[in-house]
Amino acid sequence: MNKVFLIIQREYLSRVRKKAFVITVFLVPALILAMYAVMYFIAKNSNEMNAVRTVKVLDESGTFGKAFKDRKDIKFQVLKTPVATAKKDLKKNKEDLLLYIPANYSSEDAVQILSTKKPSLNISGEIERQMNDIATNNNMVAKGIDVSKLNDVKSNISINAKEVTDKGEKDSSIGALYGVGVAGAIIIYLSLFIYGAQVMRGVIEEKTNRIIEVIVSSVKPFQLMLGKIIGVALVSLTQFLLWIILSVGVSYIANKYFNAPQSPMLGVFTALKTVPLGYIVSCFLFYFLTGFLLYSALFAAVGSAVDSETETQQFMFPITMPLLFTYLISVTFLAQNPDSSLGVWLSMIPFTAPVAMMVRIPFDPPAWQIGLSMGMMVIGFLFTTWVASRIYRVGILMYGKKASFAELAKWFFYKE
Repeated sequence: MNKVFLIIQREYLSRVRKKAFVITVFLVPALILAMYAVMYFIAKNSNEMNAVRTVKVLDESGTFGKAFKDRKDIKFQVLKTPVATAKKDLKKNKEDLLLYIPANYSSEDAVQILSTKKPSLNISGEIERQMNDIATNNNMVAKGIDVSKLNDVKSNISINAKEVTDKGEKDSSIGALYGVGVAGAIIIYLSLFIYGAQVMRGVIEEKTNRIIEVIVSSVKPFQLMLGKIIGVALVSLTQFLLWIILSVGVSYIANKYFNAPQSPMLGVFTALKTVPLGYIVSCFLFYFLTGFLLYSALFAAVGSAVDSETETQQFMFPITMPLLFTYLISVTFLAQNPDSSLGVWLSMIPFTAPVAMMVRIPFDPPAWQIGLSMGMMVIGFLFTTWVASRIYRVGILMYGKKASFAELAKWFFYKE
C-alpha cells in the first residue's frame, strides 16, 4: 500500500501545484465578487434602472384612457390629438411610448405600441395586463356583476411548507430542496466528466511518453491505476471545498460591504436554512467519491487502450451514455417526481445513482433505499475497478495497435 500512497501523493501534489489549479480556485470567488460589484454599481448609478417611461395613450374607443394606473416606472398620459400628430411628437420625445387603441380594439393586432426605442417586456406586459383587467371589469359590469363586491371577496393566500418529523414541525422550502438537489446532480455530473477525463489524459500521456514502462517496473498496474484515480479525486475535492469556503466568504463580505439587503443571495441563504445541509453534503461526498472511482476506472481503462485522445470517442459514448441520460432525466422529470418508480430504479443502478440519488436526497427518500443504493455503489465501483484493471494491465503496455471492443474482451480474459 505504500506504493499506492506514493502514487496518490505524486498525482495530488503535481496537480495542486500547477498555476492553472491555483488560478481556477480563486477565479470562481473572484467572479462572484465581480458579479456583486456590477449589480451594486448598476443599481446605484444607472439612470435606466430608475427611469420613468411615459406612455401616451391615444384611446379612440374611450374605454381605457383614464382607467390606466401609474406605476413607479410607468406613467400614463391621455392624448386627444390625432394619430399623425401623436406620431410626430413621439420623434421629439424619444423616451416616450405611444399606445394607440382603435375603436375596434378587440380585433387581432389592433392595439399598437409605438416608440423610437423598443419597449421592454416589463412595460409591454404591464400595459397588456392592465388592458385585460379593464376590459374584463367592463364586461362584468355589462353582465350586471358587481365588480366592487367581486374584488372584496378576492383572497391572497400564500402557502408555508412545513415538514412533520418525530421532533415536531420544521420549515421546509420546496424551492431550496429543488435547487440543492439539481445543483448536487449537476456538480457530480460535470465533475465526473471533467476530472475523469483528467485521469484518462494522464494515462494516455504517460503511455505515449513511455514513462509507464519505467513506472510499472516498480508497481503493479492495478496499484498505479488506483493511485491515479484517488489522487485526482482528492484534487477535485480540494478544489470544491476551497470554492465553497471562498464563495461563501466572498458572498458574506459582498452583502455587508455593498449594503444590499435586497440581494437575491440573502434570500438563497435564508432558504438554505430549511435544508439539512450537513446530511446532504455527507451524501454528496459519498456519491461523488464512489461515482468518481467507478467512472474514473473506466476512463483509465479507455486511456490505456488507445494511443491518442482522438481514438477515445468509440469507447467514451457507451460509458457516458447512462450518466448523460440520467442527468437529462434528473433536471427535468426526477426533480419534479423524486419518488417515482423511475427515480427509485435509477438511484439503485451504480452507473446512474450518483446523479439520480442526489436529486432525491433533499426530498428525504426512505432510509432502506439510501442504504441499498450506497451498498450497490460500493459493489459497483469494486466490480468496475476490477474489470477495468484487467483491461488496464494489458492495454497500458500496448502500442501502435488500434483497440476494439473485441480486443478489450480478449485483454480481460488474459491470464496474469
